[in-house]
Amino acid sequence: MCATDMIVDVEDLAKRYPPDIMAVDGISFSIESGMVFSLLGPNGAGKTTTVEILEGLRTPTRGRITVLGVDILKDYASIRGKVGTLPQNFEPFDNLKPFEAVDYWAKLFGVRKTRRDVNEMLEAVGLSERKSLLAKKLSGGEKRKLGIALSMINDPELLFLDEPTTGLDPKARRDLWKLIEDIRGGGATVFLTTHYLDEAEKLSDDVAIMHRGSIIAEGSPSELITRYGKTTVVVLEGAGMDGLTEITRRGIEATEVNGDVLVPVKNPAEMRIIFAKLSSIELPVKDMYTRRQSLEDVFLNLVGTKMDEGVLQE
Repeated sequence: MCATDMIVDVEDLAKRYPPDIMAVDGISFSIESGMVFSLLGPNGAGKTTTVEILEGLRTPTRGRITVLGVDILKDYASIRGKVGTLPQNFEPFDNLKPFEAVDYWAKLFGVRKTRRDVNEMLEAVGLSERKSLLAKKLSGGEKRKLGIALSMINDPELLFLDEPTTGLDPKARRDLWKLIEDIRGGGATVFLTTHYLDEAEKLSDDVAIMHRGSIIAEGSPSELITRYGKTTVVVLEGAGMDGLTEITRRGIEATEVNGDVLVPVKNPAEMRIIFAKLSSIELPVKDMYTRRQSLEDVFLNLVGTKMDEGVLQE
């Protein structure tokens, strides 16, 4: 697909804040129609600055940015009605009910919505039974659902979701995952920023890993795992640093993560040999099993440390 067919096309985008902070440092990427694209990285990586530039809220220091075929530095107004946004720190209208909020938002943007339309939107985001409750009494996940309903009021071709599941409990996160999948299924293109590795792996057609203002890897989750991970790892649960010392002393590559020792196996044909070697070592192991590597392993291999709730564990 050529650049002119891309929903979003970014080349050498940079944002510098005085005196010398490079929040975004010369990144380039493209997004095809109908996909979920995730910008994945820790807090402070430059994700929100990037998305706010693409939303027309910030001016870049340099770069070429085309959204829906338009150079947004020259004519963002012409596409504003085709774009939906859910900002990172969205707060709904506390003293309005979800039905009232959606109806008000539609009128504010000049979008005609009948009572039936509003009810269908609330049903689509799972708020039908909560439509008459004041927004301030909604749970965190329900407030994000309401935010997504508001961001979809104009049936956008492109939807920006800036860390929509941050701070939510596991069930609320999975409810929003289902909603994002439904939005994609309806034909919209979704630009998602997140620091949740499992979220990016679950939802995304394409992932760009961002670190210190730069994109350090990009591709589908499976491509990134193949390129930067290992096909399989042997997990020695509870082996700890003592186990790591014993294993590496015998020339076996391994790492320690949260008390477990991970042994990468690059060639599946070597699996039986690795198991035999590990079984011959006296180790304080609770369990030993294999698992396929994930984006979490890719991130660890690329950045050199794990990430927890957007914070690098350095």
